[in-house]
Amino acid sequence: MWKYLLASPVFCGTVLFFGTAAIAGEVSVPSEIAEPSSAATPIVKADPSSQQQVMSQVTSVSQLSDVQPTDWAFQALQSLVERYGCIAGYPNGTYRGNRAMTRYEFAAGVNACLDRVNELIATATGDLVTKEDLATLQKLQEEFSAELATLRGRVDALEARTAELEANQFSTTTKLQGQVVTVVSDVFSGDRVNEAEITDDNTTLGFRARVELVTSFTGQDTLFTRIEANNINTPNINTKEGNLFFASAAPSTDANIGVLWYGFPATKNTQVKLIATGGAADDLTSTVNIFDGDGAFGALSTFGTRNPIYGQVGGTGIGVTHNFSDRLALSLGYLSGTANNPAQGAGLFDGAYGALAQLTVKPSDRITVGLTYINSYKQPLATGSNAATFQSFDTNGDGSLDRAFSSNSYGLQASIGISDNLVLGGWAGYTTSRTTTGGDGGDIDIWNYAVTLGFPDLGRKGNLGGIVVGMEPKVTSSSVDGINEDDDTSFHVEAFYQYKVSDNVTITPGIIWLTAPDHNDNNDSVLIGALRTTFSF
Repeated sequence: MWKYLLASPVFCGTVLFFGTAAIAGEVSVPSEIAEPSSAATPIVKADPSSQQQVMSQVTSVSQLSDVQPTDWAFQALQSLVERYGCIAGYPNGTYRGNRAMTRYEFAAGVNACLDRVNELIATATGDLVTKEDLATLQKLQEEFSAELATLRGRVDALEARTAELEANQFSTTTKLQGQVVTVVSDVFSGDRVNEAEITDDNTTLGFRARVELVTSFTGQDTLFTRIEANNINTPNINTKEGNLFFASAAPSTDANIGVLWYGFPATKNTQVKLIATGGAADDLTSTVNIFDGDGAFGALSTFGTRNPIYGQVGGTGIGVTHNFSDRLALSLGYLSGTANNPAQGAGLFDGAYGALAQLTVKPSDRITVGLTYINSYKQPLATGSNAATFQSFDTNGDGSLDRAFSSNSYGLQASIGISDNLVLGGWAGYTTSRTTTGGDGGDIDIWNYAVTLGFPDLGRKGNLGGIVVGMEPKVTSSSVDGINEDDDTSFHVEAFYQYKVSDNVTITPGIIWLTAPDHNDNNDSVLIGALRTTFSF
């Protein structure tokens, strides 16, 4: 029998074909087969990314580019193609006849050819099939009947499980994702800043929890909804310098809608984003910093996360990004922090706002440069000295916030990938503010800068080491009564190591050192420590 099988074109062709292409699309077989623990339970799930779809039925063996007349099984393959029509190749026109196969794959191949033979008989073309071939196929079917029965059971079980998953999936158009960030922080050293004791220096533990719904109706648009709660406090060291990016301005365990926006393509190269609430600069454009992980990843401090001038943009509004090419993009955006307030001096256009324009250039795959301009009203910088972070304040002491400022800010950000494991970056920011209400007028000049070093995959793939050295926003000149220049210079030095425990958990210990907090040499240097753990799904 086996001598006859080796000489049979059906057998040889079946071995060739189903050693390669049977499970690729002709029959429903997992891409990997393991010994079953039971006949009804599939052991290995197929990886959709590894499945390859076969091309249409070939009508001539010459359509298969890697099959030559000199191949030992050429005649058998040719017979299966021309007599029985049960051979197909891969999309690139190859056959791949040298790959190995399992008994399950062989059984599935025999079954497929049997179906084709039965079809030929049913359509009165049985004269193409010889009696000897039919006898051989019957013997093969009997030989592999156990494997075919097992395979059918596994396929039936897999289809049942697939149907159950489809029936209970969250949504066909919405992806559910989320994060939980827990932070332990403390002030390790430093007692007095601005002639006051640092009293809020106890070790604290807080969390930020986010649940996000990412919905698409057309496959090209995105509706983004974030529900969050945040009770993380930043250590109070009597200055706005050194604050933690993931801390909340109003810590609470109450959940609320933190971010809601809808983005869609206006044209092939133009994206529009309508932001209902919670918008920020990174929703409008790239902040060009490898450490910008929105508080969950990357830098720990607000200063280390992104250029502080970006902090003047937030709230409700619109953003538009036009990609001139893969190397050049222009982003425009307008966000208001008082859009839902109908009071005098508030609203979408009469209250606090930030308008952004940024040109992002990528001269190469490893280099990105951002040129940023921001016009703002009553919007403070994200961090810096006390003198640098006021954009409206109460000079009368009655809570009226009688003096407000309009600001123009200019930023230059750059990121240079020196190698796969070393990224050099940094930025410089300049802000000029002018009083618009109250007082005798005046101008303020504020500067900040930083240099960053990133070490991707430090220790293992997915890790990130980081160093940030720079000067937080400092008032270099002022002609406004009540706001004085910062006479000294404080340096912000930050180091962290983001360790990837698993695909869902990262741990990031880090320290922040302020050499002269609030740009005042009379203050004690301050060392802040934090341990962040991020759970994501």
